Amino acid sequence: METCMKFLFLAFATFSIIHQVQSQDQQGFISIDCGLPSNESPYVEPVTDITYTSDAGFVHGGKTGTIKKVSETDFIAKPYRVLRYFPDGTRNCYSLNVTQDTNYLIRTVFVYGNYDGLNIFPRFDLYLGPNIWKSLDLRRTGFGAVVEEIIHVTRSNILDICVVKTGTSTPLISAIELRPLPYNTYPAQTGSLKNLVRYYFTTSNKTILHPKDVHDRVWNPYFQPEWTHIDTTLNVSDSSGGYDLPQDVIATAATPTNASEPLIFTWNLESADDETYAYIYVADIQQVRANETREIEIVGNGKVIFPPYRPKKFEFEVGMLTNTVPLKCEGGVCRVQLSETPRSTLPPLMNALEIFTTIEFPQSETNQSDVIAIKTIASTYGLNKVSWQGDPCVPKQFSWIGVGCSVIDISTPPRIITLDLSGSGLSGVIPHGIQNLTQLQELDLSNNNLTGEVPEFLAKMDSLLKINLNGNNLRGPLPQALLNRKKGGLQLHLEGNKDLCVSCHSKFPVVVVVASLCSLVAIIIMVLVPVFILRRRKTSTGKVMRPSLEMKNRRFTYSEVREMTNNFQVVLGKGGFGVVCRGFLNNEQVAVKVISHSSTQGYKEFKTEVELLLRVHHVNLVSLVGYCDEGNDLALIYEFMENGNLREHLSGKRGGSFLNWSSRLKIAIESALGIEYLHIGCKPPMVHRDVKSTNILLGQQFEAKLADFGLSRSFLVGSQTHVSTNVAGTLGYLDPEYYQKNWLTEKSDVYSFGIVLLEIISGQPAIEHSRENSYLSEWATSMLANGDIESIMDPKLHGDYDTASSWKALELAMSCINPSSRERPNMTRVAHELNECLEIYENLGKRRSQDANSSKSMVHNISFISDSPSAR
Repeated sequence: METCMKFLFLAFATFSIIHQVQSQDQQGFISIDCGLPSNESPYVEPVTDITYTSDAGFVHGGKTGTIKKVSETDFIAKPYRVLRYFPDGTRNCYSLNVTQDTNYLIRTVFVYGNYDGLNIFPRFDLYLGPNIWKSLDLRRTGFGAVVEEIIHVTRSNILDICVVKTGTSTPLISAIELRPLPYNTYPAQTGSLKNLVRYYFTTSNKTILHPKDVHDRVWNPYFQPEWTHIDTTLNVSDSSGGYDLPQDVIATAATPTNASEPLIFTWNLESADDETYAYIYVADIQQVRANETREIEIVGNGKVIFPPYRPKKFEFEVGMLTNTVPLKCEGGVCRVQLSETPRSTLPPLMNALEIFTTIEFPQSETNQSDVIAIKTIASTYGLNKVSWQGDPCVPKQFSWIGVGCSVIDISTPPRIITLDLSGSGLSGVIPHGIQNLTQLQELDLSNNNLTGEVPEFLAKMDSLLKINLNGNNLRGPLPQALLNRKKGGLQLHLEGNKDLCVSCHSKFPVVVVVASLCSLVAIIIMVLVPVFILRRRKTSTGKVMRPSLEMKNRRFTYSEVREMTNNFQVVLGKGGFGVVCRGFLNNEQVAVKVISHSSTQGYKEFKTEVELLLRVHHVNLVSLVGYCDEGNDLALIYEFMENGNLREHLSGKRGGSFLNWSSRLKIAIESALGIEYLHIGCKPPMVHRDVKSTNILLGQQFEAKLADFGLSRSFLVGSQTHVSTNVAGTLGYLDPEYYQKNWLTEKSDVYSFGIVLLEIISGQPAIEHSRENSYLSEWATSMLANGDIESIMDPKLHGDYDTASSWKALELAMSCINPSSRERPNMTRVAHELNECLEIYENLGKRRSQDANSSKSMVHNISFISDSPSAR
C-alpha cells in the first residue's frame, strides 16, 4: 500500500526535484490515460514529462468516470484522476499494437476514488491476453488503488489487456503504461517478472522517476534505523549492462552502522510457492584507501548465491548482481544478507534493490494470422459484438460468439476452424479476408444482405467442408471451381439467392469459345517458335552457341556441363554430395556442383533445391544459373563466389585470409537476412534445415550468401506450430528439440544460426573432439561460467574488438541456442540485434582504444549476472 500511494502521489513528492529536467526520448512508450476525453488528448504530464493519450482508440466499450475530490486525492497525478468502468459484458479489452519479441515494462493502474459515490470497492480479474494476470480486490488497499507491474516479452504484434467481471461489482482501469526495455535485461528462466519492490537506499523522501529514469521505473526511498547513509556528489558510471540506473539512485547507499554486522533485507511473498529474483546494485561511492578492501558475500535464504564480489577500487561504477536461478523461500519469507568476507577491511554496502517474482502466462495466444484475419473481417463489416474483444479463442469461456476454434494444448496456438455470422445484418460483398483463415472448415454467412458474386477464392480454401450462403442477395454465375468442389463432397448451401446462376457455364456463346481457342493457338506459336530457332543455332563445328550468363535458370545437357568445366578439371571442393568444380559460361565464372552417383544427396534433394531456387531470389541467397537433369547425371550451376565459404576463413585454411570483427558482423547480418527471407519472404515460407558455416559463401567483396537448399522444407503460413518430419541436417548444428521430437519449425534454423554466430565470435568449429566439450554450444556455456569475454573471442582477432558489441553478439548467440524453441528470437530480431552490434562497434571508432580499460571493467561486473548470457 505504501509503495502504491507513493506512486500515485508522485506529483506531490517529486515536483521540486525534476521540474527543471529536460524532456527525454520516449520512443516506444505507450501511455494511455483511461477515460480521458478525446478532445483533451494528448497532453504532457507536468511531473514526468511523459505524453499521455486518450484510450478512445484502444477499447470499444465502457463509460468514463472521475474520482471524487477529497483531501487525500488532491495530489494524485493527472493520469489517474479519470477512469473507464465497464458495466456491460464480462470481458472488456484494450488492444495495443506492440513490437513482437520485445521486452516491455507493463504497468496498469486502478484507482477507485469513489467515482460512483457508492463507496463499494470493486473486485475483478486482470488478464494479459488469454492468461490471468491478477485477481484484484481494491478493498484491500484501504484507499482503493492498485498498481500492477510486470516485465514481459511480447509473443506477437498485438497485446490485449483485459478486465473481467467476476461478481456483482464493476471492473475499472485508470491507466496503461508500456515501456520497451533492452532485450537482454531482466532475464528469467521461465515466464515473466512481477515487480514487488524497487528501492534505492537513502534517508531522503524523494521518489525518482522519469525523466531521471529513462525507462520510467519508479524508485522509492527506503532506509532502516540500523544502517548508515553515505552518498557522493561525483558522477557514478553505470556498467550494469543496459539497466540505465539514474544518478540519484546510484549516488547514495547504505552500510551497516555496526561495521561487523551484515546488511539484511527481507520481504514477504504473496504465496509460499512463489519464485523470486533479487537485482542488487552495488557501487563503492566512498574514497577507499590503497590498503583497504571491500569484498562482499551475498547469501539468499542461507545459501551463497554469488562468489565474493569486490566493487572496483578508485572508480565509481555500479555493478548489477542477480540470482540466475530463482529463489524459493520457506514460508514465503525471503532474506538477502550482504556480509563482509574475512579478506575485507570495509563493511558491505548496497545502493539499490529490485525484487521480482516469476509469473507464468502458459496459454498460447491464437495464431496471429487468424487474429488479424478475423479482426479485418470485423472491421470490414463494422461488427461491434460485445464478446468480440481480446483473444478470439482462449480462454474458452470468453471465446468470441460465432467463432469456433481448435485448441490442442496450452503450448500450441489455437486455430479458427468455424465462423458463424448468420443473421448478423452483413451487407456488401463477401470479403477476400476470409481466405486468410487458412484452417477454416465451416463458413456460415446465411440470412444477411450480402451482394455481388460468389468469390472463386472460396474454392481454393482446401480446408473448407461446409459453406452456407442461404438467404442473401448474391448474383452472377457460380464459379465452376466451387461446383467441382461440391462434387468432391463440399456442402454448399445457396438457397434464397434468386439472382445467382448455378448452371450458367454451359450457356457461354460459341464466339467466346472460338476466341479462347484462337488465343491458345497464338500463345503456343509464340512459345514454340523461339524454341525451334534456338535449337537451330549451331556453329559449323556442331557446338551449341552459349547464351549470356544473365539467361539464368536454364536446363543444360551433361555434355554442356562437361564442356563448361573443361571435363571437371578444377575442383573447388568436395562433400557427401560429390564435387564442386569451376566452370565458365560465356566467359564468366560459375560454380558447378556435380552430384555423385553414390551421393547421399538423392534426386529428391536435387529437385527440392532446383524448384526452390527457380522461384526464390534474394541478394543474400546464392543464385542458380542453371541445372542438369539427364538420367543419372545431375548438376547445379551457381553464380561463382570468389572467396569460398565462411568456415575456410575462420579456420585459416583460406591462404592466411583474415576476417576482422566488422567483417564478421556484416557476414552474420547478411546471412541472417537470407534466412529471414526464407522464413517470411517466401510463399510458402521455408526452413533451410542445414544452416552452417560451410553453406555461407562469400563473394568478391566478402558479401555473404546462403547456399545448399536441398534439405529445405516449407512450413505452415503464419503458424507457430511444428511440422513433423524426419531429422535432417548436420551434426553440431542440429536443433536439439527438432532432433529429439522430429518437430521442425523456423526456430530450428535460428538454433543452427546461433552455432554459426558462435563460430564467427570464437573461431571454433561446431564440433572439435580435442576440446573437453566437443560441441561448440557446450564449450561456450562452460567458458561463459567465467564471465571473461577474452577466453571466448577468436584469438586471431588479436583483441581488435569492443566489449559492448561482442557481449551483445554473444548474448544473441546464446539466446538463439536456447533449448526451448519458444524462447529463441526470430530471424528478424536476430538481424536487428546484429545491426545494433555493428552500430555499437562503428560508433566507438577512434574512442575504442581510449575506452579499452573501462570496457574490460564492465566484464568484471557482468560476470556476476549469470552463468551465461540470458535468453528470454
